[in-house]
Amino acid sequence: MGLFILRRVGVMILTALCLTFIVFTMTNLYPNLEKLAKSEGNFRMSDEAVASFLGNRGYLDPLPVKYGRWLGVLPGYVIEGSDGTLRGQCFANEGNPEGAPTFCGVLQGNWGESTVFKDDVSTIVATRLGMTGTLMLWVMILMIPSALIIGVLAGMREGSKLDRSLSTFAITTTATPEYVSGVILIAVFSSSAFGLKWFKGTATSAMDNPTFENFTLPVVTIALYGMGYIARMTRASMAEVMTAQYIRTARLKGVSFRNIVVKHALRNALIAPFTVIMLQFPWLLNGVVIVETLFNYKGFGWVLVQAAGNNDIDLLLAVSVVSVVVVLVTQLISDIGYVYLNPRISVS
Repeated sequence: MGLFILRRVGVMILTALCLTFIVFTMTNLYPNLEKLAKSEGNFRMSDEAVASFLGNRGYLDPLPVKYGRWLGVLPGYVIEGSDGTLRGQCFANEGNPEGAPTFCGVLQGNWGESTVFKDDVSTIVATRLGMTGTLMLWVMILMIPSALIIGVLAGMREGSKLDRSLSTFAITTTATPEYVSGVILIAVFSSSAFGLKWFKGTATSAMDNPTFENFTLPVVTIALYGMGYIARMTRASMAEVMTAQYIRTARLKGVSFRNIVVKHALRNALIAPFTVIMLQFPWLLNGVVIVETLFNYKGFGWVLVQAAGNNDIDLLLAVSVVSVVVVLVTQLISDIGYVYLNPRISVS
């Protein structure tokens, strides 16, 4: 198992490097850099002024060199101006390079500064990621048990009225986009149109103090959409397990239906849903953009939209790195958990 994990970690590192290089390449295309220069300087800048602005900040260097500097494996740039002043990546502009570190990239904890929020990128990402993490925690607490219960109950007796009812509910929730269910929930439970103003708070206030009133609707909106998919996978897996030969043998031996489900069928039925559940983490991290925008909850998805819409290169790169790491880590956990749940799988 240890060797398997080491191999997977090595593959994860290579995958992360490849993906981040692709994102770095796309964000450092010249039209994006030109837009950055004009947004930071003047939209009426001439081509010569744009080239001077980018050259003084190392943006016109070869792409592999810029990627190495951003990653922190190559020394940061030092450029001398026409008046003799120095501009460097690892020290303040027009400052003194003496005593400044040679390497100052991502590996050294330097993620750059946001051109939109005028703050350190790592601070912004950590703050917004924590907010989305709180949202994800409560979504998982609501979504996973509910989905598993629905899927197990539906799959225990395939074709029964209970199965058809729960399957219809699961399909309906999955087929309804978040922006539709969110609007419906707001109209029913937060407005005076139906007289059910149960949730009077706003998700914006939940950023500082999440309560039942201001945090329930965004949590339920996301949980409903993901619940149906997990429930359908659990139902299909449970229905397949209930027709297995060892289940029939247990029935012929007189084992009670409850013990058959709990002791024999449940563990094998959870193998496939476990993988699906682990894949919900990267979906929740990047897929809550609509819900966070709808409820004005300024989390990680909201920052992603702001970074992409405002050509905030350093912030967009940081968001991309975090997303890549979350996807790779959850896949590793999914593979390890799959091995433990299914003894027939060999890691060798």
